Amino acid sequence: MFNRKNKSTIDSLIGATTNIQGDVHFKGGLRIDGHVTGNVIAEAGAPSILVISEQAVIDGEVRAGHIVVNGVINGPVISTELIELQSKARISGDVQYKALEMMNGALVSGKLGHDQAVEPVLKLAASN
Repeated sequence: MFNRKNKSTIDSLIGATTNIQGDVHFKGGLRIDGHVTGNVIAEAGAPSILVISEQAVIDGEVRAGHIVVNGVINGPVISTELIELQSKARISGDVQYKALEMMNGALVSGKLGHDQAVEPVLKLAASN
């Protein structure tokens, strides 16, 4: 359906028994199995993938290129590429996306907003 050319791999893991208090900034790929109280933000302008597993809970803003959610997010979510909401995904907050895949059973309590990139306007050289 979508052209998935993920050049990012999972570089880091936040384990199921780990609790983080504070913001997490990452580059590349990150998988979260634990609990994060704070924002999870990927480096802007670089390819990124964030996987939020079934047992993961994030209380804060989530921002990345490609986001796969099967856990709980309490806060806004911004995906600059693709967001995949798997069957056990629970999001309490607004979701901004470029492309969205949502499986049966996923729940979003908030607004879904499609990021419509402005297409550049082409001008003919003769019109100047």
